[in-house]
Amino acid sequence: MDPKDLTKEYTNGEVTIVWQSGKCTHSANCVRNNPNVFKPKEKPWITLEGSTTEKIIETVKKCPSGALTYYLNNEK
Repeated sequence: MDPKDLTKEYTNGEVTIVWQSGKCTHSANCVRNNPNVFKPKEKPWITLEGSTTEKIIETVKKCPSGALTYYLNNEK
């Protein structure tokens, strides 16, 4: 497994965030827009309990590289 090309999923039960490390350009838009969820110095670095599903989705949509995507759990 290449640590530079990982895919990880994080969920709060309503929404699941998919992070693809190989696409990430480290723009930090996620951290600036929702620091309660995206904490790059912690493990795991994404903890969805710190925000609403709507705010999480809004933040993911601002990811310029496409490294962050989401799906609603009831729609998968």
